[in-house]
Amino acid sequence: MATAEKHEGPLDQFAIERFVEIDLGGFDASFTNSSTMMVVTVAVVTLVMTLGLGRGRLVPGRVQSIVELSYELVAKMLGDIVGGRGAKRFFPFVFSLFMFLLFGNLLGLIPYAFTFTSHIIVTIALAGFIFAGTTLLAIIIHKHKFLTYFLPPGVPMWMAPLLVPIEIISYLARPISLSVRLFANMMAGHAILHVFGGFVFTLGFFGFLPFAFIVALYGLELLVAMLQAYVFAILTCLYIRDAIYLHH
Repeated sequence: MATAEKHEGPLDQFAIERFVEIDLGGFDASFTNSSTMMVVTVAVVTLVMTLGLGRGRLVPGRVQSIVELSYELVAKMLGDIVGGRGAKRFFPFVFSLFMFLLFGNLLGLIPYAFTFTSHIIVTIALAGFIFAGTTLLAIIIHKHKFLTYFLPPGVPMWMAPLLVPIEIISYLARPISLSVRLFANMMAGHAILHVFGGFVFTLGFFGFLPFAFIVALYGLELLVAMLQAYVFAILTCLYIRDAIYLHH
């Protein structure tokens, strides 16, 4: 009975299942379904990149076209936002991040697959790493002048008590907004798909109506999966730009 009722609720699909239990001095480092999908995502991205760039045909095939379009998208994104040598320097990181999130989101749409980006702990970890990295980068480049980010030159000092707290709160909210946007969109979309999927079986013959809606919603979820990876990457580029140039 436990197995039959395992995935009844729309949120049960997000449950973490331990495949290999690992206890490191009281710290739960078990290999889970989320860990498995991350490994699968990295493997798929590696395979796609290898197949897409391995032969380097003059007339690209489908896989090579996907790789080249992704490369050009991220390169243009960095060039437009960051510019200069910074675009080339941070391209490997942003490209890897974009491909990891893109394929993680898309693979999560396969029936019975697990969407690791639907968990806030995963997205907040990624956002926290980006936040810490860009902050450290800004401090290394600008040293004590980094503090001018919260009070730009030319702003009257009488505005400092009002402006500085607002800027600090806005800056510290970056990892929260970055992570919640991705997590909320992926979780909400999958939950809605599950709900309407239940209607198909419940309504029997008349289930074709919610089924048609599921097909349309699935197409929308494909778009959302790609868009959220793009938004995450473009915001990362904005944070890198701010770290390099501050308010300039």
